[in-house]
Amino acid sequence: MREVLVIGGNRYFGKRLIARLIAAGDRVTVLNRGSAPPPPGAVQLIADRDDEAALVAALDGRTFDVVVDQVCYTPRQAAIARRVLTGRTARYVMTSTVEVYEYEDSAEPVPEGALDPRTVIVTPQLPWEEPEFVTQHYGEGKRQAEAVFARGDFPYVSVRVAHVLGGADDFTGRLAHYADRIRAGEPVAVAVPDRPATYIQVDEIAAFLFWTTRQDFTGPVNAASHGPLMCEDIAGAVADAVGGDRHAVRYRAVEVGAVSPFSFARSYGMDTSRAESLGFAFSHTGEWLTDAVAETLGTDRGL
Repeated sequence: MREVLVIGGNRYFGKRLIARLIAAGDRVTVLNRGSAPPPPGAVQLIADRDDEAALVAALDGRTFDVVVDQVCYTPRQAAIARRVLTGRTARYVMTSTVEVYEYEDSAEPVPEGALDPRTVIVTPQLPWEEPEFVTQHYGEGKRQAEAVFARGDFPYVSVRVAHVLGGADDFTGRLAHYADRIRAGEPVAVAVPDRPATYIQVDEIAAFLFWTTRQDFTGPVNAASHGPLMCEDIAGAVADAVGGDRHAVRYRAVEVGAVSPFSFARSYGMDTSRAESLGFAFSHTGEWLTDAVAETLGTDRGL
């Protein structure tokens, strides 16, 4: 029986990951601030991950085969986690993001080597304790967190996750934005130019993270379904889900200002060759987009 610690991860694809770990016979401990109970079958530890002393106390005497950190957003959090977990785990898996490539605007899918975290400058003196700052610098925070783990011989993996779709429990409201505008006959705001991005279905990213806990490779790895999507692809799937005509959806071009979720002025395509060469086969967005959108909107929006 493996000992697995999951930091955060009580909702969305995190809870699906925990369910897979438990079903496989792992003993799962979930560490969070106590705002929500862990999924059935998991043990809960309560601590604020930003409080190093509290984290040390909560993990006193405990070691793990694998740690999956779902909520590491800043270099400060990474530094604390590294200090506390060094010697306590044989493998550390950080959930990172496609947003680490925000400066890599390429028409071709971007491989992991396009961003070597060992070359990223870490600036812990910035106001990483301020939630608004962290939100505004999401990609940079994740980049610097990866950089902290990449120094030296810490056994880390950073899973660079594509934009996640699907699930009746999608709490982001991004697809609801489209549904509301399409129902009202209002135009969908899109960037100029509007570029494709990579996506992954909610159960598939849980499966990938589960698979990663059972591997021995280290370093960054991209996780995305095949088949990049345009904003129009998503809007069309939403129109289908709400009983509208995808060909009647109106779009409003925006050169400066706010645009709809999943509309990007730069390409967000990831090369998944590394993961597939290691043995994981990703799906294609065409296999699940319709169902994923209908699942999210059908429950959350009462359709």
